[in-house]
Amino acid sequence: MELGITGLPLTGKTTLFSALTGEQRATGGFSSDKPSHLAVVKVPDERLDVLTAMFRPKKTVPADVKYVDVAGIVKGSAKDSRSGVLSALRTVDALIHVVRAFESDSVPAPEGGIDPVRDVGDLDLEMVLADLEVAERRLDRLEKELKAGRKEGEREWALLRSCRDALESEMPLRELDLTDEEEKLLRGFQFLTRKPIVVVVNVGEDQLGNESYDSAELNSLATRAKTELIVLCAEAEMQISRLDAVDQPAFLEALGIAEPAVRRLVKVSYRLLDLISFFTVGPDEVRAWTVRSGALAPEAAGVIHTDLERGFIRAEVITYDDLVECGSLAHAREKGLLRLEGKAYEVRDGDILNIRFSV
Repeated sequence: MELGITGLPLTGKTTLFSALTGEQRATGGFSSDKPSHLAVVKVPDERLDVLTAMFRPKKTVPADVKYVDVAGIVKGSAKDSRSGVLSALRTVDALIHVVRAFESDSVPAPEGGIDPVRDVGDLDLEMVLADLEVAERRLDRLEKELKAGRKEGEREWALLRSCRDALESEMPLRELDLTDEEEKLLRGFQFLTRKPIVVVVNVGEDQLGNESYDSAELNSLATRAKTELIVLCAEAEMQISRLDAVDQPAFLEALGIAEPAVRRLVKVSYRLLDLISFFTVGPDEVRAWTVRSGALAPEAAGVIHTDLERGFIRAEVITYDDLVECGSLAHAREKGLLRLEGKAYEVRDGDILNIRFSV
């Protein structure tokens, strides 16, 4: 899973990137000539800690998530400059849009003052225009092919016409209700406004302790398709990320924060992308894996290794809760809680799998 962190300049998005990844980056603008920074973060999962204590493996491997921090998008900047930044976001699975809701003497407010709703609209418009350019370019080619008598592109042409109509009315493509077949047709275009999005409202420390921001219009974003809203203080989260694990709980309690941002964002991102976790366990390794919700057992096996999917026979399955209640696989087997599932089995969040295969 790869998440792209974006936003206008001076919103605190690089501070959030530092908080999530533990890396320290210069804030207030990109000092590097790279259009983006990438970091891999281990997904926190308390279930993995419990399984590690149970099996005492040689190593424990959490699932991971990649965060890409791109340069701030400056309103009214040159087209080439915006295109380079937006292109860095086209390959990510979901977007994290950081909007500023904090005042600061050291970080100047943008022209027009602090207005998160305006900033959401401004960045949405930049992405709509970028997608519109992609759609129109492809439509031009398809129309030439259709005039030349090549009819195989008719369905794609009709779908892109619908996309263009939506974009021209400034509607993000994530709000279109598409069939699975239509979704496949659009996948290669990597439309920005089709990607799920988390709007992160970056508040000051004096505003902490509230799960929502005092704006009905902003909070209404969470009702849109494939959209979530999170309120946090990136500066405080960065301080939390630099504390020892033993010191974090007291600091979180003092600030009125229920859990660190990395946990909240991962949970929301999994939900937005319809992802689940399953586990493999043993004395050598305890490991968490990520698959889409609804994945069948052979697909989950393929996440572990392609040979396991190719030679899949059966999956030995037990739920996390059942294993923890029994205390060991041996006891669970005695109680008949380990079961064999075939190719049609739909993997569930928290399943513990042992794949039987032959190649």
